[in-house]
Amino acid sequence: MAKNKGVRIIITLECTECRTNTDKRSKGVSRYTTMKNRRNTTARLEIKKFCPYCNKHTVHKEIK
Repeated sequence: MAKNKGVRIIITLECTECRTNTDKRSKGVSRYTTMKNRRNTTARLEIKKFCPYCNKHTVHKEIK
């Protein structure tokens, strides 16, 4: 039998600058995976992380 999933879920963070600027877009879009507590953080997560395609720190937002 499978155990209950619990409150921690795996989410994907995607670079906002790579996704919105189609003319600047290079080979791909930077994506990171992390975990969050769905009870404490109900809103979508936004974290500044390094994007290797933009070659700088940018805002990464949670996607579904």
